[in-house]
Amino acid sequence: MVVLPESRQRLAVYLINMDGADERRIAMQRKLDQAGLAFQRIRGIDGRNLKFPIPEFCERSYRLLHGRRTSPAEIGCYLSHIECAKEFLRSNADLALILEDDVSFDGDFLECLDRAAQHRDQWNLLRLTTVNKGRKFRVRNLGNGHFLAIALTREKGAGAYVIDRTAGRWFISDMMPMRLAFDIAFDLEYLHGLRACFVDPLPATQRSDHMTQIQSTIRACKLPRWRYLTVLPYRAWLEITRVICRGRRLTAARSLLSERA
Repeated sequence: MVVLPESRQRLAVYLINMDGADERRIAMQRKLDQAGLAFQRIRGIDGRNLKFPIPEFCERSYRLLHGRRTSPAEIGCYLSHIECAKEFLRSNADLALILEDDVSFDGDFLECLDRAAQHRDQWNLLRLTTVNKGRKFRVRNLGNGHFLAIALTREKGAGAYVIDRTAGRWFISDMMPMRLAFDIAFDLEYLHGLRACFVDPLPATQRSDHMTQIQSTIRACKLPRWRYLTVLPYRAWLEITRVICRGRRLTAARSLLSERA
């Protein structure tokens, strides 16, 4: 655990790493040591070893809402992130930094986290990476060129993010059983009254030369075109509600900035 020097928040760091992925673990350990982050390895769940059906996964909802056949790799990934939240809630930490094992950090990564932790009124979930390029609307200056920002469109990827204990409880209650891919499900915090922000520009990146299990099996898990009859209306509803809910937050945050100016 790390105590952030300015905010005094206790930060637990969890690294998801599959058994056998030793090169990734060693590389991440080097990066985390350089960043000054002591971490706990969370053994990644290999979905190929699960015996379905399991209560943690709703196959019917996954097909209707996500449009895919059961994907053991995607389920293993999802449950690994949930296990991090469970471990966090068993600890006495205030915040948890959850990492996949293909992340790289900027030199001021820890300082950026510390500054963001001083603005906890703005977020329960702090996103530090994305694989999309959607616009981020800045709402709070963190200094040193970084800002807290709100995204109004869907952002995928869950390489690095921070959650507080409220978000941790959301993970293990409302996000279960699994109905969607993890990076889609945890982008729906606004449906549950939680607040999410990005750090902009991003202080970490998610790049890897290795294809993941999910990437290698995703094509085989896709259903025929009829899946769009249920998936597209659901996705459209999510996009509309996302703009409405986060748009309200953005308006409120910018009004507060104007009052302070």
